[in-house]
Amino acid sequence: MTSTDGLRLLPFRGLRYAPDRISSLTAVTSPPYDVVVRPDGVRHLETADPYNIVRLILPHAADPTTRHRQAADTLRRWRAEGVLTQDPEPALYVYEQRAGEMLQRGLIGALRLDGPVLPHEDVIDEVVEDRAALMGAAAANFEPLLLSYRGQNSANGATAVIERVAEGTPLLATTTEDGFTHRLWAVTDPADLAAIDDDLARRQALIADGHHRWATYQRLYEQQSGAGAASPWASGLVLLVDTTRYPLQVRAIHRVLPHLPPAKALADLAGAFRTRTLPGELPAALAALDETPGTAFVLAGGRHSFHLLDRPDPELLDRAIRRDRPEAWRRLDATVLHSVLLDEVWHVPDHPSDISYLHHAEAAVEQAARLGGSAVLMRATSEETVRQLAECGVTMPRKSTSFGPKPATGLVLRTLDESDTD
Repeated sequence: MTSTDGLRLLPFRGLRYAPDRISSLTAVTSPPYDVVVRPDGVRHLETADPYNIVRLILPHAADPTTRHRQAADTLRRWRAEGVLTQDPEPALYVYEQRAGEMLQRGLIGALRLDGPVLPHEDVIDEVVEDRAALMGAAAANFEPLLLSYRGQNSANGATAVIERVAEGTPLLATTTEDGFTHRLWAVTDPADLAAIDDDLARRQALIADGHHRWATYQRLYEQQSGAGAASPWASGLVLLVDTTRYPLQVRAIHRVLPHLPPAKALADLAGAFRTRTLPGELPAALAALDETPGTAFVLAGGRHSFHLLDRPDPELLDRAIRRDRPEAWRRLDATVLHSVLLDEVWHVPDHPSDISYLHHAEAAVEQAARLGGSAVLMRATSEETVRQLAECGVTMPRKSTSFGPKPATGLVLRTLDESDTD
């Protein structure tokens, strides 16, 4: 698609759970598909309510084709039974997340794919292929990806509309297991929609979370023979947050290497990194990692086995890391991990069966211990570094950051089997 100068966030007729058909909204929602710890997390969500959204985003069957067909059939059945019902008119949705003093608000809508959206991470093609087959079979966007932009908090811009709408009665409100309260409002007033459109037409967005889903939207559009700019496939479901008003939190994403035993990982490090045994439990190991200057990681070989890796061999760094990137990219922990540790030292294949990405350190350590492998615990990269590299057109290694809070999945879905934009 030809790029446009600004963002176009289109209203759509949201598909939402009918309150009288479910036990509670909390019981049918889920974290994003790539945050759910499988298989335990899937089982937990499936047993919370027979209509939990995880049955759509992470169906399980013997083969991919069956999984995708199963999700599509489930969606059709839930719509036919009135479990999921479509809102009467197209809207943008103000979405609020709150936990303690943390407050985040943004707009959920169908974002045109031809707008200025900056990725900052590479994607895994197998994941995009699988997500595209799933969404294509179901003709739906199940969950919004998270985008950030820099607004100006003007008196009549998008953020001003959000603040005013959030003073009214929400369409829904629920509190999820992680302690976050979620509220949703519909924006249908033509003047409000025009103000939002005028504001966003001067903005560009950064993909904070959901690179694979964004790449999936693009692939799905390319697969629609003859689809034009007005096609529902020419846009994708997103949550757009003004980070000048609501700064995002940035956390690390950890790696689990199921086929690399801890003893071998440590032995192969000889001369490449300094290694030190860390006493104590996981919180103490993470604190030590945060306090270490320069490049550093924690290698976890079990629930009570932690080693700090730091002071990499400068000659090894110089030899292994490509030179045609900015120095800020060459110094990233994720760059060093993938270019040096995984490729040069441990020779871990770049394949989903050899590297798992987990958002929670505890889950990474537990999974590594269960599989007899190793976990590499990471530190977060600042949003400013991410944005600077993205604006230079430089992508970071995949799964380098975890921005949040992430939108809950299941509060509002978008169908693509009919044009539902205005």
